[in-house]
Amino acid sequence: MILPSLCMKGEIHLEARTSKKRMSLNARNTLVGLSFILPNFIGFFIFVLIPVVFSLALSMAEWDGYNPMKFVGLDNFAAIFKDRVFRGSIWKTAYFSIFTVLFSMCASLGLAVLLNQKMKGKGFFRCAIFFPYVASNVAVAVVWNFLFMDIGPINNMLRSIGIENPPGWTASSDWVIPALIIVNVWKNMGYFMIVYLAALQDIPESLYEAAKIDGANSLQRFKSITIPMLTPSTFFVVMMLTINSFKVFDLVYLMTQGGPGNASTMMSQYIYNQAFISWSYGRSSAAAMILFLIVAALTALQFRLEKKWVSYM
Repeated sequence: MILPSLCMKGEIHLEARTSKKRMSLNARNTLVGLSFILPNFIGFFIFVLIPVVFSLALSMAEWDGYNPMKFVGLDNFAAIFKDRVFRGSIWKTAYFSIFTVLFSMCASLGLAVLLNQKMKGKGFFRCAIFFPYVASNVAVAVVWNFLFMDIGPINNMLRSIGIENPPGWTASSDWVIPALIIVNVWKNMGYFMIVYLAALQDIPESLYEAAKIDGANSLQRFKSITIPMLTPSTFFVVMMLTINSFKVFDLVYLMTQGGPGNASTMMSQYIYNQAFISWSYGRSSAAAMILFLIVAALTALQFRLEKKWVSYM
């Protein structure tokens, strides 16, 4: 009876030691994992969370950066909604975003389908189309402002084909936003073309072969196979384009600075003007909160509608 008892105690002791080692190993693995993600959390806390919370508090205060803050409640929100420039900036941003998303998506998808075919030099064309995405915004703005000049190449080409009064582009209040849409689509379509290219190359070739056997032509195969299989990528493209379009700032600032007049003043430009020209940080923060709510609402709506049209096959 003594020997079995000793064996049982030895087994219990061994299990306890094994359990302690397992717990120690799990704790070590947890610490290693935390050490990898901690810098990101620290950066998010310092550079994102704290500024957002401060901006929310600042939106309910009156402050010019020098004098003491004065709590004003929702007065800043009421003031900017009475501002004709701010109301106009909402519609201009919406107009810019809708057409930028639509044209960028169509252009990037068309280029991806074209450059996914067997053709000579497609590697060069892929690099050439992607290059504007990584080009300096300053260089892009300078070059396109030159192209859009009244005596620039674009208007000279239009005159050569019989258009006697070509658009004023960035100098015209009617054409400045279409001009910005053209530049933004040109600059960003290369990146989203790569997204679509990766998705196209993941579509099994057997699906197209089966459709050919069934007698489907190219258009039918594109409509019935390519588009449904690309819906996850399309969802990503639409979401990213929407967010980027609503918060566009640098390209507009470099090309037009919101002009002529306020014809191209987007919401981000209005936020900048209130903060660094009018020195009204409270109104600037209130406008930033409204922009944040609009983008958050559109993102939530897109995720809500995702299940109705996105197919993960």
